[in-house]
Amino acid sequence: QVQLVESGGGLVQAGGSLRLSCAASERTFSSGTMGWFRQAPGKEREFVAAVRWSGASTYYADSVKGRFTISRDNAKNTVYLQMNSLKPEDTAVYYCAATYYSGGRYYNSDEYEFWGQGTQVTVSS
Repeated sequence: QVQLVESGGGLVQAGGSLRLSCAASERTFSSGTMGWFRQAPGKEREFVAAVRWSGASTYYADSVKGRFTISRDNAKNTVYLQMNSLKPEDTAVYYCAATYYSGGRYYNSDEYEFWGQGTQVTVSS
């Protein structure tokens, strides 16, 4: 069973930055997709960003495009989410997810088999 461990959440003022990390417990993702999702209180879980384990393809939700950057370190089995120019509306629990799937529905949480425990990001105004 693959385990994903997130770190890097916290409290930051609007306009600040945070970097989230997601480490996979084993080297099983030579292909497939890693994604970040978030869920704010009273709202549904939503797609934030995704990256393929092979190649250079990255994908972003419109709400974070230009502010967030997803990257990976294959040697460390780790994916990062650099979040800049944070806004209060970015406040949510952020979840890392992984799938062996490399198709076009990277934005759909149902496509992901493995999930981290979540890390809280709070942006104060």
